[in-house]
Amino acid sequence: MQGKRVVVLTGAGISAESGIRTFRDDGGLWENHRLEDVATPEAWRADPGLVWRFYQARRRQLNEVKPNPAHEALAQLAEGLDNFTLITQNVDDLHERGGSSDVVHMHGQLVTLRCEASGRSEVRMSDSDLSDTFLRCSCCVEPARLRPDIVWFGEMPMHMEAIYAAVDACEVFVVVGSSGHVYPAADLVHIAKANGARTVLVNAEAPLNVEAFDEVHLGKAGELLPGLVETWLSDNE
Repeated sequence: MQGKRVVVLTGAGISAESGIRTFRDDGGLWENHRLEDVATPEAWRADPGLVWRFYQARRRQLNEVKPNPAHEALAQLAEGLDNFTLITQNVDDLHERGGSSDVVHMHGQLVTLRCEASGRSEVRMSDSDLSDTFLRCSCCVEPARLRPDIVWFGEMPMHMEAIYAAVDACEVFVVVGSSGHVYPAADLVHIAKANGARTVLVNAEAPLNVEAFDEVHLGKAGELLPGLVETWLSDNE
């Protein structure tokens, strides 16, 4: 990968290995709630208290989990390459805590909250910010209510112009821990492949779009990625 433009896309699988509960798992945090009740703009309008409590529980969980070797390996990969972009579908901060910087969060972040009036985001992770009481912004003269800084179903993912530009230009496209269910993220591998990029998958099991990958590594990312990154960084082709 040396000297090449590399893009990595990560999904829920890499966070699940750190203990982050995901809504697609049988025992996941979302199990007792329909997506329509907690993860749509309509849900926020209909029952903001339920949605707020749901996301506050997810935000509190961040203090209970740590980055795993896969997060750390990707930070090492970034340090060893001249042209590297890390895109994640995940809303946790495990990539940053694992050593990565300039992470592109296409579905938003749990550590930030967004002002309903101005649309500005602010980091709010102190103990007093993690209760089930609604919070107000610090950006408006009359503080407005804050909402989760998350892309809900039916909303447009963030940073898509920059994401498409990076994927269009990349020479190697790596996907780690993504089910291939969620669009537009699931389609990025097809865009990369159409532009001549080598496509690589590291995933617990074969996803829906497995046929789009030139190279497939099945297993836990935390076990596979450290060795793969070492190999990739020693590759001078």
